[in-house]
Amino acid sequence: MLEVYAFATPNSLKVSIALEELGLDYRLVPVNLRQGEQKGETFRALNPNAKVPVLVDRSSEPGVDDVVLGESAAILVYLAEKTGQLLAKEGLPRGKVFEQLFFHASGVSPAFLQAFLANLQSPPQPEAQARALLEVNRVLGVLNQHLEQRPYVAGETYSIADIAHFGWVWRHQAIGASLAEFPFVTRWYEEISARPAVVTAINKTLALAQ
Repeated sequence: MLEVYAFATPNSLKVSIALEELGLDYRLVPVNLRQGEQKGETFRALNPNAKVPVLVDRSSEPGVDDVVLGESAAILVYLAEKTGQLLAKEGLPRGKVFEQLFFHASGVSPAFLQAFLANLQSPPQPEAQARALLEVNRVLGVLNQHLEQRPYVAGETYSIADIAHFGWVWRHQAIGASLAEFPFVTRWYEEISARPAVVTAINKTLALAQ
């Protein structure tokens, strides 16, 4: 049984989407970030970095250790390789997926996170919010260029790279961003939002905060 320690966050959503897309049985274990549960000894034993999500793939073989993974991108790669889906096995198509995963880790995710944190400042800091939103728009512009040339961020095939980017783009309205200037991102976002696995994953992930 796969267990995912998670909360209603973009990074947690990515893992839920992948699991739903892959048709794997899993259990969501809520870690309430609002109450600081990620800082407790039990959770930190799984992830010393005290962040969700964490995947635990329990072994059914005697003497074989469970797999414990933090970092959403690493979890996505693990699940894709475990099932042979959502990640090309070799060559340039595989490289393009990793290119997008690294761009997500170095560009998209930090930009959205900084904008989210800027919106939480009290009293409000309009200049900081504006600077953060400029970087969000910059990375959305990069994605828009990619998607102008192909249906998915890494090429012709839906992959874990799309799932990674979607996790944060899903929260664009919460940080005051708009997709109106990015027609190809909008097309991509609307298509992925309508996928049954994505709809199910969003509902399950949001339920963790209720």
